[in-house]
Amino acid sequence: MANFLQTLVTQRAALLTALGQHLLLSVISLAIAIVIALPLAIWVIPRPKTANVFLQLASVLQTIPSLALLGMLIPLVGIGSVPAVISLVVYALLPIFQNTYTGLTEIDPSLEEAATAFGMTRWEKLRKVELPLAFPMILSGIRTALVMIIGTATLAALIGAGGLGTFILLGINRNNNTMTLIGALASALLAIVLSLALRGVKRIKIKPLLITLAVVVVGCGGFGVYRLVRPQPVEITIAGKLGSEPEILINMYRDLIESDNDNVKVTLKPNFGQTSFLFSALKSKQITLYPEFTGTVLESLVKKPTKTATSANGIYQQAKTALQKQDDLTYLAPLKYNNTYALVVKRSFANKYDVHSISDLAKVKGKINAGFDLEFLDRTDGYKGIQQRYGLSFKTQSMSADLRYEALQQDKVNVTDGYSTDSQIRQYDLVVLKDDRHLFPTYQGAPLLRTATAKAHPEIVRSLNRLQGKISAADMQEMNYQVNVKRKSAAKVAHQYLVTHHLLGGDR
Repeated sequence: MANFLQTLVTQRAALLTALGQHLLLSVISLAIAIVIALPLAIWVIPRPKTANVFLQLASVLQTIPSLALLGMLIPLVGIGSVPAVISLVVYALLPIFQNTYTGLTEIDPSLEEAATAFGMTRWEKLRKVELPLAFPMILSGIRTALVMIIGTATLAALIGAGGLGTFILLGINRNNNTMTLIGALASALLAIVLSLALRGVKRIKIKPLLITLAVVVVGCGGFGVYRLVRPQPVEITIAGKLGSEPEILINMYRDLIESDNDNVKVTLKPNFGQTSFLFSALKSKQITLYPEFTGTVLESLVKKPTKTATSANGIYQQAKTALQKQDDLTYLAPLKYNNTYALVVKRSFANKYDVHSISDLAKVKGKINAGFDLEFLDRTDGYKGIQQRYGLSFKTQSMSADLRYEALQQDKVNVTDGYSTDSQIRQYDLVVLKDDRHLFPTYQGAPLLRTATAKAHPEIVRSLNRLQGKISAADMQEMNYQVNVKRKSAAKVAHQYLVTHHLLGGDR
């Protein structure tokens, strides 16, 4: 309980931000779903065959797995809030449409006849009789849709849309059950509060509601004018992939930029998603920059050179040139450490079977049960490369990168992939198998941004290049350990490194 309260206090700012993002996503999605489903249900009342088609279509859409729907939307509308809202709207349509249609079609016919006898028009009957009678049923559908939206919106964090899902993902990534619990409880509490608020909707009078709305609109307009008149600082958005290491790096970027430039405001988006999400977001100007690794650039983001360099500087230069030529992106100076792929086993397994290199796995090929993340399984510098260069094929299973070390510790797998700076290697005293046939390329991290941004803001480039050649592998593994195991804030760990190595003055 003490750990829960401590985490709640230290993460309160991030929690409030995530809560606001989650609330905004949910309310916008619900409003759009109501605007679509309610008029549609009213329109199909005299058209039962059409109504049945729409009901079936909404049911089919709701059966599509949420991750699959997000995956289909990304190529069409990119990443971030837009695909998240579209997905949430799709899932909210059925309960609202179904309850509205049911509520309006199950009204007592005698009441309809009485309204007609009083000479009411179709619109008057709808407004004065049908909608008030069907309102409890409609409201029930809206509440169902709202709860569904809030629960599903946690997946928005996977595509950089933020929300309470960031806490859940971060908790899983760091094996921190407290953060996962905070995200889950906050989501459940938000659903309860908004559901109860909807119960009171029918008691709200229209006049106070319109006055409140007018005040909000005028306030927003005034704030907009104020922002136009007042000089605004340069705003940049720095995103990071999933995990503690990217979060540490982007916090360093922010500290260096803001300490050197008073007129620059930096917004961080940690745990924004996987490589493809961030690369797409950068090119579509949804983010300003993010840290990328040289090996990843050559293996996944650009057309691979006919002959890949072998030295760290050669790989960096090839990646830098290819990014500039292919996508007009600028790759700044790299860090010192090499965060390459690694195959990892428990020390007891290595000692029992005398396994110290990847080639040694051939001796125990029949006993191997490997757990790899999806990206490693599909990469030529991952399992595919192991099959080709080492001639090794063994039993594998895919799992989330966040869970692979836990699976190794619980003996559910006996080999897994990792990165050379992972804190879990030190935490669990694991053995990194030597890449004796040099499959894994060098992975040096460096800031990646659009060339137009680099030219427009050379002061930002200068700040970021202060990290050139800094941070050893031991330094990064220690910082990861402080965040993942000691539960320290990535922002504080990053800041402390900069102060200790005289890149910043003073401390927080």
